[in-house]
Amino acid sequence: MELTVRYFAGARAAAGRTEETASAGRSLDELLGELAERHGERLAAVLRVASFLVDGVACHDRRVPLPAGVTVDVLPPFAGG
Repeated sequence: MELTVRYFAGARAAAGRTEETASAGRSLDELLGELAERHGERLAAVLRVASFLVDGVACHDRRVPLPAGVTVDVLPPFAGG
């Protein structure tokens, strides 16, 4: 049971990849902790200020378990218009 994590812009650079899979069934907060541990402080810093989409919808409750098959997009703050 997995989900897909996709990284954009500065998150992509910090993670060193465009996407990866992770175990489903955990909350977004738990997932972010695992990703920060896996990739280090550079990504952890991005995750602290990023926004997250779950299957294209903004995630506002980071404690809800993420089901298998969803895609989590990591969107760091963007500059410009």
